[in-house]
Amino acid sequence: MIGPKVYVEVCAMFDREGNMTPISVTWENGTVYPINKVVDVRRCVGGYNRRETMQYVVYIGKCKTKLFYEDPAWYVERKKQ
Repeated sequence: MIGPKVYVEVCAMFDREGNMTPISVTWENGTVYPINKVVDVRRCVGGYNRRETMQYVVYIGKCKTKLFYEDPAWYVERKKQ
């Protein structure tokens, strides 16, 4: 199950065309996790406010997760236990 948004700090790289690629995520406790690979990027309508959001499917270590950019902030959805 998916829980509430967790806003995170993201370090991103921009190419000459202005495309943004996240390269690391800093979690709530300050731990920095490098992003090994971005496997998908797409526009979606997210959250309760139905705002346009960029969804990045990324690998952090061996874990596949979704990272969202909703201008001007980044977030992940906390997994309910």
